[in-house]
Parts: sequence; C-alpha cells; structure tokens
Amino acid sequence: MASPRLETYCCPNRDAATQLVMNFQPEVFCGVCIGSSSVSLLLTILQLLPKKGQSPRKTPKASSSSTILLLISICDILGCLGLIFRSSVWLGFPDFIANISVVNGTDMWPSAFCVGSAMWIQLLYSAGFWWLFCYAVDSYLVVRRSAGLSTIVLYHMMTWGLAVMLCVEGIALLYYPSLSNCENGLEHAVPHYITTYAPLLLVLMVNPILFRRTVSAVASLLKGRQGIYTENERRLGTEIQIRFFKIMLVFVICWSSNIINESLLFYLEMQPDINEMPLKNIRSAALITWIIMGVLNPMQGFLFTLAFYGWTGWRVDLKWRKREIPWESMSSSTVGENTYPSPVNYQSNIHDSKKVTTTDNQQTDDAISMLSESNTSSDDRLTRSSPIYQGW
Repeated sequence: MASPRLETYCCPNRDAATQLVMNFQPEVFCGVCIGSSSVSLLLTILQLLPKKGQSPRKTPKASSSSTILLLISICDILGCLGLIFRSSVWLGFPDFIANISVVNGTDMWPSAFCVGSAMWIQLLYSAGFWWLFCYAVDSYLVVRRSAGLSTIVLYHMMTWGLAVMLCVEGIALLYYPSLSNCENGLEHAVPHYITTYAPLLLVLMVNPILFRRTVSAVASLLKGRQGIYTENERRLGTEIQIRFFKIMLVFVICWSSNIINESLLFYLEMQPDINEMPLKNIRSAALITWIIMGVLNPMQGFLFTLAFYGWTGWRVDLKWRKREIPWESMSSSTVGENTYPSPVNYQSNIHDSKKVTTTDNQQTDDAISMLSESNTSSDDRLTRSSPIYQGW
C-alpha cells in the first residue's frame, strides 16, 4: 500500500504512532499485502491481454486518453510488484528487517532497502494519481477539441516530473539531517505527508468537476449534430457519465481509508501518551484502517480496469496477431467506412443547411469514441445504436 508511514519507519527515532501501526501483526499485514497485490496483479494483466472471440477493430492509432488509461494500469502493476517484493523480504528475512531500527549500525543495506522499496511504491502510486488527473483534463480537452496525441508528451513531463520532484523533496525533508538521525518532532514530517497526499486530494477534488464539465460538453456536442437530443444520444451520454462515476467510485473506495488512517494517526501523535485508555477506540480504528489499506490500495489496479473496460473475460488469445488490444481507442472503422454520407442523406427533402462537413463529423466521432471506449459488448451496442457512429 502507499502510505508515508513506510518511509517514516525507516527512521530509527520514528514517532509512536508509526511504531504502533508498523508493529501491529507485521506478519499478518505483510501477508495481506502480498495476497491483495498478487490477486490485483494477475487480474489486471488478465484484463489487459487480448481475448479470444473479440472481433478486431481497425484503428489507425490509439488516442491520448486510451494511452493514459494504459499508463495508469502500468503504474498500478509496478506498484503491486513493489509491494510484493517489500512484503516478501519483510516476511522472509526478519533479522535483516530488524537492523532497520538499529541506531549507528554499520550495515546500511537494511536502511537502503527500507527507503528504496518505500520510495518505489510511493512514486508509482503518486504517478498513477497524476495520470488519473491528466485523464480528466484530457477528456475535457478532447471534447473541446483542444487535445490530441501530441499533448501526451506534456502529460509525461507533468506526471513524472511532479511525481519525482515531490517524492524527492518530501524524502529529503523527512530524513534531514541524515537517515540514521532523522529530526525529531512532527513538523519535519508534515511536508512529506503533504507532498504524498497532494495529488490524491487533487484527484478527489478536481476530477469530479472536470468529469461533470465533460459530460455537459458531451451533451452539447451530441445535440449539435442534428439539433435534437434523441434517445440514442441520451444513452451514449449516460454511458460516459456512468464510466466517469465508476472511475471516481473506485478511487474513493481504494483511498478514502488512507485519509481516515492518517487523520487518526496524526491525532494520536499530538497526544502526550497514545497508550492512554481514553484513546483505545482511536487506536483500534487506526489499526483497522491500516489493515484495510493493505487490502484496498493494491486492488485499485484491477478495479480500475473494470471501470475502464468492463470485464474482458477469461479466454486469453496467445496468438499475438496484429489486432487492437483492449486499451486502444474506439475511434473505430465505422467512422472511416461511413465517411461519405449514406444514401438517405441524398433525399431531396433534406436541406443543405442541415448537412455537416465530413471533417467535423469525424472529429466529433473521435471525441465521443475516446470517452465511451469500454468492453466489446458495450462498444458494439453503442456503435449499432448511436447515430454518432452511423453515416451522415
């Protein structure tokens, strides 16, 4: 799981609240992390592999939004690998882990492992937060026709740059003046917690606003095609709205426990003695949410693939022939095949003022398809039912 407590534990003079959660059933906690991470890792990879029975769709290139979704899944996969490695070493080499808390020890490998594994986990999950924020921004810009594949370079610079900068800055302040003698007091750890949870809070507060604006823009875009808002357009708009809702629901489920846990631990840190009887319920709540974090944080990867693509099935296609894989864009061949107006549009009772240019139609189709890409059945249903994917 991604918690600043992992880095704080690397300090020999760690605070009492960190000592409380890290020493609470460490074998059980590491086992929970390994189990949850392994399940999420395997199911996420299964979701992304091509499946038998899926009809290949001719797509010239992937959209920026679909690329971002793939990068979010990659961050989750690498984060789960870091959790599995860290927890496995924690369980398999207890003597090695015990040397982390040794003051003025000569063996630096335990501390290096503690810092390196914690930073790896924190960096990957923080990058995943930034990519999720970029997805919300890109979705809105795509509908406004202000984004494309060229903007993915800017997203890379922003995501990896901010993730690395904030992680390094927080770690430097946390381990000042040195790892073996971290500065005492809560104040030196606060910047580290802020840099860790800043992208998480950004997604929680800003993404719903961007998603809501995107849905409104989609409705306007659909109405502008024919001047009316039919049931098919309404169904497509609802599909996109549900997709955004599922993404935010998964994020809240997986990470709300982190905010609750940190709030409880910070409250305990401000008490003169966290072992007092009146604080028993708070200590219990902090320990419970600590275990919940170990379960839910790694499961984000698999749950996000369900929100992105739906369940893609068990039948993996290992023939690796050239075909579109699940994360690629749905700006399907229907757009290209129906570039020219259908015969019905040549009827004499259709006025020239109601005809839309082929370029505008294709731009609108691309924008909508980038947002509505889902599992195959959903894509086919929308393609068949919505005029957006039919000839004009």
